Amino acid sequence: MTRRVAILSLHTSPLSQPGEGDSGGMNVYVREMAAALAHSGNECRVYVRRGRGGQADEVPIEPGVTVVHVDAGSPDLGKEELHEVVDRFADGVLADLQRQGDPDVIHANYWLSGVAGHRIKHALEVPLAVTFHTLARVKSATGDAESERRARAETEVIGCADVVIASCEPEAQQLRSFYDAPPERIELAAPGVEHALFSPGDREGARRALGLGSGPVLLFVGRIQPLKRPLVAVETMACLAREDARLLIVGGPSGPEGNNEYQRLRGRIQALGLEDRVTLVPPCPHHWLSTYYRAADVVLVPSRSESFGLVALEAAACGTPVVAAPVGGLRAVVDDGRTGFLVDEAVPENFANRVAALVDNPLLAAEMAMNAAERARSFSWAAMARSLGAVYRRVESRVPVYCQ
Repeated sequence: MTRRVAILSLHTSPLSQPGEGDSGGMNVYVREMAAALAHSGNECRVYVRRGRGGQADEVPIEPGVTVVHVDAGSPDLGKEELHEVVDRFADGVLADLQRQGDPDVIHANYWLSGVAGHRIKHALEVPLAVTFHTLARVKSATGDAESERRARAETEVIGCADVVIASCEPEAQQLRSFYDAPPERIELAAPGVEHALFSPGDREGARRALGLGSGPVLLFVGRIQPLKRPLVAVETMACLAREDARLLIVGGPSGPEGNNEYQRLRGRIQALGLEDRVTLVPPCPHHWLSTYYRAADVVLVPSRSESFGLVALEAAACGTPVVAAPVGGLRAVVDDGRTGFLVDEAVPENFANRVAALVDNPLLAAEMAMNAAERARSFSWAAMARSLGAVYRRVESRVPVYCQ
């Protein structure tokens, strides 16, 4: 049976460039999830808010996957203002579904889509699955303040969702601890990696392609915002006793603090005298990242919180060890001491010590690279689609959950 899945992604589109504005790992997640579901026989319509550029109402991106642009407020609205247009977004989705016919399941991504999905669930009486990607109370607990409005909305959505999808057990634990989510309604479905793109390759060839020399290469990939802590990557370079080392930072400013963080980053690079050794690289097409991963000796992921950590997984798939903060899903992706290192106290000196252990010991680095690639092979989008298909079947056969 072909299942019809309505995928909601209000604030970010799988057509957008990851690393720009609010586009990041969730773009990749939604695109690859929809494609994998389609490959396993489902029909997916991905609903996103219409942005700038006169996008077509519908954009088929591959057989079985269509992106649907919904008019919901000005294209110039900031992410922090989008809660004001959730109802308009839900109206647009419902209007399209009236023409298309009811889906078998709604799968909402992020809290804004969850609020819209909650309303659509009640209007159509179809099951609601939610993947939050990040959680307000977790972010607030780690130093990134989020509104109480968002936390309340997440609680309400969790209370009525038929299933909440967690990427890993640490995220499932956060749902239970911070939101009292019923354990029986939490299901695990780990994201994957596209192994045709992200796999071990010729490091020297990758370095030649990027114009790099033979010294150690450190890499940070992510949006420039306080949550991701790119400043830790820069200060790690300053602490590293290797004058021949280079750091590449791939990504652009994101969120209301993004531009300020970018200027702080540039100022810190200058103050530390690292202008010749740190390169700020604008966001690039997702598939280009494989060249950067292969060129690097180590990938730094010092984030304050991560629900999963696709960058860490993609780096591992390319055979590059990761040095990361021990938060959220990074604890599930990085096998400490085997595929990389988790740094208990995320300060530059500690990161630099772990980086030095790799760049000064080629045998250890080679062993970790091999282990990382082997571990990453167990993660695939096809496996995720199989997990989601089984979850959808279970929720379709159960009595629906309704608000208390």
